[in-house]
Amino acid sequence: MYLYGASGHCKVIIDSIETSTNKIIEGVFDDNDGLESILNIPIYSFKLYDKIKIKELIISVGDNRTRKQIAESVVANYVSVIHSKAVVSKYASINKGTSIMANAVVNASAKIGKHCIINTGAIVEHDCVLEDFVHISPNASLAGNVKIGEGTQIGIGAQVIQGITIGKWVTIGAGTVVIRDVPDSVLIVGNPARQVKR
Repeated sequence: MYLYGASGHCKVIIDSIETSTNKIIEGVFDDNDGLESILNIPIYSFKLYDKIKIKELIISVGDNRTRKQIAESVVANYVSVIHSKAVVSKYASINKGTSIMANAVVNASAKIGKHCIINTGAIVEHDCVLEDFVHISPNASLAGNVKIGEGTQIGIGAQVIQGITIGKWVTIGAGTVVIRDVPDSVLIVGNPARQVKR
């Protein structure tokens, strides 16, 4: 299998794959000509992508918009990776391309979209719905029945109370406490959360 994007996020995905599966990572595609390897895995130019036989691919890019652009432009058999120390309910639904990191929890009847990131120690409680390209940062917590729109980033350590709906392409700042619904395309910070920018 191969990864697409040689970043810090890529290192965490490499660790998750090596810790949790017996799959061999053959290489990572990236456009940074100065890099030859990452965690001892060779880096290849994007120009070689069509020349290499690729069975499975994961987009290893943390930025939600970039991840969406890659997913829409690169045809591949996208797979998900779940760290062996993550807790994922057998009643949860995890879509292709999603990565779930160590000590994350995804509880019963949660529905996770395509190419999402559930980062280290994040909690996604029962009946939550995450649309595609959402990123739940380390130690962020979603209570039950929270709905998150496409491309939204929930910042590190943020908390969202039960039953909240958060729109698309929203940024929730680090440590924010969300107690009301949030519209699309805004920046929300504070405790309690307040909108500071559209």
